[in-house]
Amino acid sequence: MKWLRVHKEDHDIRKTIDWNGYLPKHVAIMMDGNGRWATRRGLPRSAGHYAGMQTMRETISMCHRNGIASLTLYAFSTENWKRPKEEVDYIINLVIEFVEDATVLELNQNNIKVDFIGDISKFPLDTQEAMRKVVNLTQANSGMTVYFAMNYGGKSDIVQAIKLCVEEYNDVSEISEAEFEKFLYTGQNPAPDLLIRTSGEKRLSNFLLWQAAYAELWFTDVMWPDFNEQLLYAAILDYQERKQRALEA
Repeated sequence: MKWLRVHKEDHDIRKTIDWNGYLPKHVAIMMDGNGRWATRRGLPRSAGHYAGMQTMRETISMCHRNGIASLTLYAFSTENWKRPKEEVDYIINLVIEFVEDATVLELNQNNIKVDFIGDISKFPLDTQEAMRKVVNLTQANSGMTVYFAMNYGGKSDIVQAIKLCVEEYNDVSEISEAEFEKFLYTGQNPAPDLLIRTSGEKRLSNFLLWQAAYAELWFTDVMWPDFNEQLLYAAILDYQERKQRALEA
């Protein structure tokens, strides 16, 4: 895909992975550190968010090329509204820039499907329209699915699912875990196998609290704009080694 920029590669990392062994089918990523990345370089925080969007594009390419079936990206949390209005507005406008026609063409050429999880009704109407447009234009694709978590929070996800369950079932004793999961924003989507967080923070920060119950967690001190393919390979290799140890235990 044309999005992918060239990074200096250590091919030995990729060669260490058993591509016929345990591999994550669904990778979720907390794209953290854009603002700090920019600040440390004497740049406005908006520059970090723009660089982060470019890395996001690259990461979609990386996962697509390496056979990842599903990718969920934590793009905008319910807590992000607390940031300065100027920064929030810039991030929201990046959504429209990302789903421009050229991007949709790239996605369709690579058979990639796009969906959004979270309460997108809180966004401006033009942003909502841009989101629905890319979903509609890629919904027939059958390759990798990319889920963008927008105005998403794990706690609010569970609360809204509870409300929907109560409306659906007269007898709450009929609600199983499997039935409850259908009412989450992620619906029938598979749970993540591997959850990656950049920037050195080691917490879930309200991301996929239910869905990540059994995910392997992988953290790196690298800020999101500097995330690259070798770090993705390192996370996959660590995931594979953990699964192998569990099998041998």
